[in-house]
Amino acid sequence: MIEDFKSLVVRNEGPVLMVQLNSPETGNALSEMVLDELLTVLGVVSQQPGIRVVILSGAGDDFCLGADRREFAESLAADPTGRGLRVLGTKARQVCDALATTEAVTVARLHGGVIGAGIGLALFCDLRAGADNCRFRLPESALGVPPAWGGVLPRLIHEAGAARVRELILTASNFDAATARELSILHTVVPEDELDAAVARWTRPLVRRSPSALRTAKVMMNAYGNAHRLADATLFDAELLSSALSLGQQARQG
Repeated sequence: MIEDFKSLVVRNEGPVLMVQLNSPETGNALSEMVLDELLTVLGVVSQQPGIRVVILSGAGDDFCLGADRREFAESLAADPTGRGLRVLGTKARQVCDALATTEAVTVARLHGGVIGAGIGLALFCDLRAGADNCRFRLPESALGVPPAWGGVLPRLIHEAGAARVRELILTASNFDAATARELSILHTVVPEDELDAAVARWTRPLVRRSPSALRTAKVMMNAYGNAHRLADATLFDAELLSSALSLGQQARQG
């Protein structure tokens, strides 16, 4: 497959590609480097029809603690207009789109903290298995930024329902794996030591399915899932996020 990534561990097991976020010292924060490397991997997957399943996981104690806020601050310090943040926002959307639209079935293997953009990354996977120690949070309102990462808001509303999502975003409250299962953010919840077995129960039959049948099913579900959207407002997510952070920075300095 591909080697020598700095922020990922990528391993091929026949028709299954294992992709692990590998920056545990940052809680696997989604930096620009991580986004670039995920885009590279998913680009290769699109060119290799032999890869039938992609399993996305995280190293260390957490799946992903969200976007790299330190990188946000550094980007704003270098360019207060927020241009660098718009680049990051565009890459985030590209990664999420690639997860949703790649012909391979994407599986999120979640444990520990799944926060902010980490929830977004998981949501764009087709199937999501979580350990019972998962803890979730959408902290954007508490941080003074809009929930505008990777086009996550409409995906979250579609998967979990507008009323509950409104509560989670406005209160920025923590919720556990059982609640995530109730909201369809997770499809299954198991003890952490059974997580690999739970993912394997999906993987084994998936690699035996007709590739064209799986591809068609994904295309149809994506099409029906977007049928109610007359316009895609998430195209403005990168602009919205960069503008909000840039104005916040200017207000603090003023």
